Amino acid sequence: MDKKTLWHSTSHVLAQAVKRLYPKVKLGIGPAIDDGFYYDFDNLTITPEDLIKIESEIQKIIKEDNKFVKKELTKEEAKKLFKDQPYKLELIDEIPEKKVTIYTNGDFTDLCAGPHINSTKEIKAFKLLKIAGAYWKGDEKNKQLQRIYGISFGSEKELEDYLKLIEEADKRDHLKLGKRLDLFSIHPEVGAGLAHWHPKGAIIRNEIENFWKAEHRKRGYSYVYTPHIGKIDLWKKSKHWEFYRDSMYSPMKIDTVEYLIKPMNCPFHIQIYQSALRSYRELPIRYCELGTVYRYERAGTLHGLTRVRGFTQDDSHIFCTEEQLQGEIENVLELALYMLKTFGFKEFKIDLSIRNPNNKSKYLGTDESWKNAEESLVKALKKKKLDYKVAEGEAVFYGPKIDIKLLDTLNREWQGPTIQVDFNFPEKFDITYEGADGKRHRPVMVHRTVLGSMERFVGCLIEHYGGKFPLWLAPKQVILLTVSDKNIDFAKKLCEEMKGKDIRAELDARSESIGKKVRDAQLEFINYIVTIGDKEEQSKNLAVRTLDGKIKNINKDSFIKEVLGEINGRL
Repeated sequence: MDKKTLWHSTSHVLAQAVKRLYPKVKLGIGPAIDDGFYYDFDNLTITPEDLIKIESEIQKIIKEDNKFVKKELTKEEAKKLFKDQPYKLELIDEIPEKKVTIYTNGDFTDLCAGPHINSTKEIKAFKLLKIAGAYWKGDEKNKQLQRIYGISFGSEKELEDYLKLIEEADKRDHLKLGKRLDLFSIHPEVGAGLAHWHPKGAIIRNEIENFWKAEHRKRGYSYVYTPHIGKIDLWKKSKHWEFYRDSMYSPMKIDTVEYLIKPMNCPFHIQIYQSALRSYRELPIRYCELGTVYRYERAGTLHGLTRVRGFTQDDSHIFCTEEQLQGEIENVLELALYMLKTFGFKEFKIDLSIRNPNNKSKYLGTDESWKNAEESLVKALKKKKLDYKVAEGEAVFYGPKIDIKLLDTLNREWQGPTIQVDFNFPEKFDITYEGADGKRHRPVMVHRTVLGSMERFVGCLIEHYGGKFPLWLAPKQVILLTVSDKNIDFAKKLCEEMKGKDIRAELDARSESIGKKVRDAQLEFINYIVTIGDKEEQSKNLAVRTLDGKIKNINKDSFIKEVLGEINGRL
């Protein structure tokens, strides 16, 4: 049974149950989503406690064995049927076809294209998960509706496994852990979707960025910095203003010129490339930047670090010849997978995003340039022996792309690296290089990130590790706990010795019991907890408790050597 069909069918049963219990409710939409389904309702005010009552009604409907029956109506007939449902009437007007389809199950009928399961009895297990507010069509200018989320499965065992997964995911929630571990915050006084990195969170980000920069230097990238704003003409020229406008902030006028806060870095990197005449001998040119950009995201989609309005891309633009293109894509793939594996991600899903051949008006460029770009991506994927699926219609307006989705410890997908081939910007910006024949030629551009954005990647890392970072990323790597005041001087000297070797060590010399100090350190997920008492001070052998609760005694110098080895090995 297709899970999306099951989920969508269960959303209809949810709406049927709600309408039975609350007859005056106005129906929105009820699609299947990545993890289950939801249905939006107007003229409904419920609390989480009411979900039990709704679940009970759903169970009754399932037992009724209602068949899902499809019927086709004219728009006029459909409007008569849904005359008391304003949101359905609005949807009917937006359907381009002359006829619409409806599905009826028992005493409930909904506007729907389908498909559906045969009968409500096929829903073997379900759970309503939560309620939330949601603007109609995701637009905060519209009325806020009440949304009910749920999940369903073909067996009770699948539901039990899912609920355990949800429980574990809740423990790993980066919003909760971010607050508990003091990593980041978002302040309504500043604005939604704008993250503030606290000192501990900044340490994690800084370690990632240092590693990122070092790996790019090794691979022949040149680091650049670009402004945060630019003239609107840049984005008109690139066609972002035409194709990407809904995600861009409004222009600001400075003197008599309109400027935009940048939503991407590519037009700036193009300017750097064009600042001098380029020869084929210089190519490929690889510019990279940790560039902060700003994009408008609807309020209802914002979520912690993983969906923000201001974020720093680990961005790069490569200018190369057509002959160099496949090799450059292969090199980016290799770098991306190496970076992700270093952070503990071993499983990936790869999409090859191409344009919709039936709607070419959404994209720049010729059929030939798209064919060449898509073929170069396919060749690189096959050369690297990477499995992928084709995602038709998911390309960006200027070219096809490879999207790598990483799977965390709970097998959840996170958007990560992306590699985009672009034959169009070189044309739009008249980018050239001088070839061996002395003539001007167009380079190809590759737009790419190998992590995505610092915000989303760190949010993903928090949940992947459950806050228990590997030693090289941990904000606090070692904490020294004194048994009594007599041990403070020795502990201070040891702490300073570790700091001198770039170990992030701290001293806890509070007048608290060792038990409390250990518990506090464990709540912070500090990798090594070292107890310093008279015995340890005299013998120079340390009592060390690891993150997984193991305890060992080890010589001071040997411990420092082990810690440095673990940090340098990125373990």
